[in-house]
Amino acid sequence: MGKIKEDKSREDKIMNEIIVDAYDTEERIMGWQAYLDDTLKFPFKAKCIKEIIISPLIKNEKITVLRMADMTHCGNSIFVITEWQDRQLGVPLEQILPIDSDEGTIEAVRDWHYWVERGYQF
Repeated sequence: MGKIKEDKSREDKIMNEIIVDAYDTEERIMGWQAYLDDTLKFPFKAKCIKEIIISPLIKNEKITVLRMADMTHCGNSIFVITEWQDRQLGVPLEQILPIDSDEGTIEAVRDWHYWVERGYQF
């Protein structure tokens, strides 16, 4: 299905904790939003791990992540609001990786990366 190998433990966590009882797109979005809102500890430092055409970040660039973006503006992804060049900028969560952050934040971001890399959609 996706670009990376299936991780049974992460699959179980996503299906039984994050999107449990989610029967449609809106419910899956709400599940991810609730999980990330509860788990990510803002602000946190992060680095860009890949370049994406819709974002001006370059690989290895460091930023500060301030908060979750409003889901009404996110489409098929999760965006976070960052401090970038003295402005606030929304970037896709799959583009960044926390650095010098707590384990819960790192794990939650990696959960999202897994979801995206496996090719899953809301």
